[in-house]
Amino acid sequence: MRVEDKVYEGLSRISEATNKPIQDCIREAIIYYIPREMPPQKAPKTKFTFIDLFAGIGGMRLAFEANKGRCVFSSEWDKYCQKTYSVNFNEVPAGDITAIAAKEIPDHDILVAGFPCQPFSIAGVSKKNSLGRETGFLDKTQGTLFFDVARIVKAKRPKAFLLENVKNLKNHDRGNTWRVILATLEELDYEVFTAVLDGQNYTPQHRERVLIVGFDRKRYGDGVSFSFPTRKPRAKPKVSDILDDDVEERYTLSDHLWQYLQNYAEKHRSKGNGFGFGMAELDGVTRTLSARYYKDGSEILIPQGGRNPRRLTPRECARLQGFGDDFEIPVSDTQAYKQFGNSIVVPLITAVGKSMVKTLEALDGR
Repeated sequence: MRVEDKVYEGLSRISEATNKPIQDCIREAIIYYIPREMPPQKAPKTKFTFIDLFAGIGGMRLAFEANKGRCVFSSEWDKYCQKTYSVNFNEVPAGDITAIAAKEIPDHDILVAGFPCQPFSIAGVSKKNSLGRETGFLDKTQGTLFFDVARIVKAKRPKAFLLENVKNLKNHDRGNTWRVILATLEELDYEVFTAVLDGQNYTPQHRERVLIVGFDRKRYGDGVSFSFPTRKPRAKPKVSDILDDDVEERYTLSDHLWQYLQNYAEKHRSKGNGFGFGMAELDGVTRTLSARYYKDGSEILIPQGGRNPRRLTPRECARLQGFGDDFEIPVSDTQAYKQFGNSIVVPLITAVGKSMVKTLEALDGR
């Protein structure tokens, strides 16, 4: 793309200030302006507003939009996730949430966030006590990404929130992380409900995640009643449901890699360990898809009858997480594997969102 020298100089300044390539600055500018030049379209009817923090590629957004919610703010720092998000939602998420003041975030009804977990330090507490300063749990979370969720909840006081993380969050840092999170949310005066839910009733993947739902006690008082969804389908999803019939040869493991994985598995099996590749049963469910899937695909391999097994394709990974085939994948296979491995089971979160919206409607109507 040819631009005038003055425009290029401006792009160079933006590139330097944002630490982004000029190509990314041009892409974001195009995405920003094109919708404003298009004929106005009738906005779909919405029931509530929400914000999408640590948005990734927008799995949570899809879930809450499916419940007739309208996203009024999103944040994601990874440039490759930003690209996928912008292509699918026509919006470039704001960057690093730690650099965004709460006052810059619009008011909203529900906050959703799949925040990364980090250990919390309480080393500064004794010093604050010695200085006669009060210290709360919000203070103990400073320096962690959960702190940014907590400070936004404190400033904006949404009616409700949904936080999602790996199952191990409850045991992280010998349970300290979990205790501080729950105590912080209690200090913020929210009625909190937690559960570990498995996505395999929605997609053919064993994927357990811890979910934290909260409702504002300052608004609704004590005794809010909420139940997580339970689903027992007549026919459980199976791996064969998400597979393509015709897959490129490049997804088949090379002889060298396949032999390495077999040797690695045998070595650990002889020591009594359970490490090794995971061969998927086509009428069953897979192991949990992770962000490391791009390395060798060993956690989920598809048998090919007399040939070396193969990896899932990025599109099959998308289906495994409950993304529709209309969801665009504009990045490399490596980035796509990372993105879907870090995402959520969309129909599971959709069901949780539905229960939250139903509860809020009852609370607001009482």
